[in-house]
Amino acid sequence: MQGSDRRAELIFASAAFSGGLTGSRRNSLKAAQLLLFLALLLLTFPAQSQQAVLSAEAGSVLLSTAAEPGSIQGIVVDRSGAVYEGAKITLTQPPSAPRTTTSDSNGQFSFPAVSAGPFQLTVASSGFTSQTISGVLHSGESFDARSIVLAMKSTATEVDVNASQVEIAQEQLHIEETQRVLGVIPNFYVTYVPNAPPLSSRQKFSLAWRSSIDPVTFLASGAFAGIEQAANTFPGYGQGGQGYAKRFGANYADGFTANMLGGAILPAWWKQDPRYFYKGTGSVRSRALYAIAFAVVCKGDNGHWQPAYAGIVGGIAAGGISNLYYPASSRDGVTLTFENAALGTGLSAVQNLLQEFVIRRLTPHVPSYGTSKP
Repeated sequence: MQGSDRRAELIFASAAFSGGLTGSRRNSLKAAQLLLFLALLLLTFPAQSQQAVLSAEAGSVLLSTAAEPGSIQGIVVDRSGAVYEGAKITLTQPPSAPRTTTSDSNGQFSFPAVSAGPFQLTVASSGFTSQTISGVLHSGESFDARSIVLAMKSTATEVDVNASQVEIAQEQLHIEETQRVLGVIPNFYVTYVPNAPPLSSRQKFSLAWRSSIDPVTFLASGAFAGIEQAANTFPGYGQGGQGYAKRFGANYADGFTANMLGGAILPAWWKQDPRYFYKGTGSVRSRALYAIAFAVVCKGDNGHWQPAYAGIVGGIAAGGISNLYYPASSRDGVTLTFENAALGTGLSAVQNLLQEFVIRRLTPHVPSYGTSKP
């Protein structure tokens, strides 16, 4: 019975902490109950932050001769890299009247519903040198002006309007670390930015650590430990305060190990992005297929799609490591660990579907970046 208990439990834990790829530890009844909270409680760790380019989608795109409106967005920062709030951005696109907006508290600005064709952006703020960017917006395109760097008038005559990829990724990472479902549950491992630049190794470790020490992570581990103690799951731990402490430690260790292996160490080593890249456009069918395929495919740091080795191997390794601290009667064999990894992939696909169709609506203050293929 302990083998089947661990199968159901660790499959569920894998969806919470590493996109559904660690080994299974919890009993079947508990897994069924806790799946009801999947959309709200199990978003702290990477949702197998990868995605696939689906060839089937290309065949379903309908060609149109009419130009579709697009969007223009960017981030305004100063020379130190700090985001700049309150800069005035003017979009000029004759013969249409100029449109203006200001950068928000995150330094971001966005112009939706922009007609295809030539355009000019002017960024201005008191005491800074005004910057002008020109370009051509294609039909349906989401144009990313990237980081626009303002310099003080008294200290510079030339301004670099293109920040490095690492700088842009850092600014976007700051925004991701504020994403919380219903303003509470962490939703850090999702990027809503089309064609977001890859994270550096340091940024991957930073994100994994930030997720691991979030207060909600400790609360979730405590809740799981309480449920296990009430059901006397893993009787080898015993009851009382000591038994609860052991269950709490095991729950937290499961998540921490899976998060660090599948979200930081292996992605940094194999140069893969641990985040889920939100699609948000296309037919329901194409988006659903995209989310499901995301369970086994990821975007590499080189921008190419590839098998999600980091997440898959990280989950299996975390499941194997868990055998070191669970009671001997509750430890999984090698075969069961691999079976649980395969079953966990299915839960990862379910979690990705929730990300694609539900979670963004429940996450407040997500900036609008327009839509384009990630």
